[in-house]
Amino acid sequence: MLDSKLVRTQLQDVADRLATRGYQLDVARIEALEAQRKTVQTRTEQLQAERNARSKSIGQAKQRGEDIAPLLADVDRMGSELEAGKVELEGIQSELDQLMLSLPNLPHESVPVGKDEDENVEVRRWGAPKTFDFEVKDHVALGEQHGWLDFETAAKLSGARFALMRGPIARLHRALAQFMLDLHTREHGYEEAYTPYLVQAPALQGTGQLPKFEEDLFKISRENEADLYLIPTAEVSLTNIVAGEILDAKQLPMKFVAHTPCFRSEAGASGRDTRGMIRQHQFDKVEMVQIVEPSQSFEALEGLTANAEKVLQLLELPYRVLALCTGDMGFGATKTYDLEVWVPSQDKYREISSCSNCGDFQARRMQARYRNPETGKPELVHTLNGSGLAVGRTLVAVLENYQQADGSIRVPAALKPYMGGIEVIG
Repeated sequence: MLDSKLVRTQLQDVADRLATRGYQLDVARIEALEAQRKTVQTRTEQLQAERNARSKSIGQAKQRGEDIAPLLADVDRMGSELEAGKVELEGIQSELDQLMLSLPNLPHESVPVGKDEDENVEVRRWGAPKTFDFEVKDHVALGEQHGWLDFETAAKLSGARFALMRGPIARLHRALAQFMLDLHTREHGYEEAYTPYLVQAPALQGTGQLPKFEEDLFKISRENEADLYLIPTAEVSLTNIVAGEILDAKQLPMKFVAHTPCFRSEAGASGRDTRGMIRQHQFDKVEMVQIVEPSQSFEALEGLTANAEKVLQLLELPYRVLALCTGDMGFGATKTYDLEVWVPSQDKYREISSCSNCGDFQARRMQARYRNPETGKPELVHTLNGSGLAVGRTLVAVLENYQQADGSIRVPAALKPYMGGIEVIG
């Protein structure tokens, strides 16, 4: 959430910066609500002062033996007006709060300005796409060749956009997740966490999925209890570890990593990536989250991105890094790098990780703070998150980049210890 004081005092500047994201801020509505709020607040404060003075005069009139009934009636009337003013003020503030919750984060000055993904800026590439001397198969054909990747049975069980993995491919999928966790905990300094897969609405509001993106979530309604939502990413549960906390500066940076399933309704994705495992309702992800001091967050973003890149480098998968433009960034991000891995069957790079600095945007929604050692006062932390990596998409990349002419798959060297030394599957 943006700083409400910043929005009030620099409204047009905020509107201009949001416009680079393609978001049109209703400046007139905010100005009208603020003017209305000030008017009602001023009237209420004046009425309260007048009521206090009138209440004081009642005691004085009573001492003089005067009839105080008219004064009492006047005080009662003012009390009713004050209560009405309070209700009106709460209504105005509620509308302002809801409007603030709907505003995306402001892009950092280093973010390239652009309308959509076509204007993202390539930062670097690693590795060269392999050339094959046979006709390349996609991951669906490779997986179905031996019955180890089964979309038909998954559809029978759950409908479209689900996958059933069996045998060596199921093991390869598990090996990838374990490899990623070991790398991030042993070499990159992350603390492993096992988090709930179901969270309540405040957690999703804290990281920015609610209220704006409720249609993308799977919701479980419960009678006489709070609704629960299946997590769309472990970013939600990991980041909310610090919700409502005031951390000691010595605790920072905090670095968490978790392997969880993720659940997304894929609302608005009709017709996109309907074949295979690229876009699923349920998929696994190894998620990295960092909680840092504000002055460290952009340096931390570079480190977080490098941590995700290391996975691809050790798997020897060609990829590129993009700096997302203003029009393609996620709701809560102030700056984002996307990692795209080479997918041979599509002859192009596809997203496999997004690494974002959210600044104090999520922290303000969660009221996550640390005590500044120089001032002794609580200040908002900065939060970052990134996939390290999306396990299913990494599996797709391994299957396709390591395929052989007969449809078998070579096991990447980094995964052999997790596969019992197996060198080829299929």
